Amino acid sequence: MLKSLLLILILFGCQTYEFEDEFHFLALGDSYTIGESVAENVRWPNQLARKINESNSTVRIIAKTGWTTDELISAIEDANIKKQYNLVSLLIGVNNQYRGWSIETFESELQELIEIAVSFSKKGSSNLIILSIPDWSAFPFAEGRDIKKISSEIYDFNSVIKSTAHKNGVAFFDVTDISRLASKQPELIAEDLLHPSGEMYRLWVEKIINSKEFQEIDF
Repeated sequence: MLKSLLLILILFGCQTYEFEDEFHFLALGDSYTIGESVAENVRWPNQLARKINESNSTVRIIAKTGWTTDELISAIEDANIKKQYNLVSLLIGVNNQYRGWSIETFESELQELIEIAVSFSKKGSSNLIILSIPDWSAFPFAEGRDIKKISSEIYDFNSVIKSTAHKNGVAFFDVTDISRLASKQPELIAEDLLHPSGEMYRLWVEKIINSKEFQEIDF
């Protein structure tokens, strides 16, 4: 069993973890997880893994820009994953919203994804985390579009994500509020004017790792 020591030390505002063995993290999602338009080392899963075990961690990402829930399900099946991980994350849904797909279908496929993701976690649902969808209406890419409609739809999708996560006993982390800072802080925006920068992803990681819910996870 992987033994861990939770150090009650707050360094630069972040919880610090140490592990005797390699930390394995599986991140499932879309462009936000693969880190579209940012370097690999500043993708949020990579930043989070370093906070947990800076010197001995591996991150496997199954994510692609543009993926919807059904496409992620197909990709996971194709990946033929055989191992289990210390931590699994799920962030999906923005492309369902962007394409105008049914929120009812999204809810059904999200439930399927949660069940799949739990099967890859060494400790079941307690070691799966789900993130909210960022509000891309706050980014320059959305200029000229119906900002209120986009934001409202993101809210509706996130309500489904939050309720489905709680129903399954999975920790839910709301990063949407951070994404909205993009409207006034250009340093939080990637070069493509649609996705978060590494700095925004850093803020996500700080919020996650300093939360009570995350600190209660036994890796």
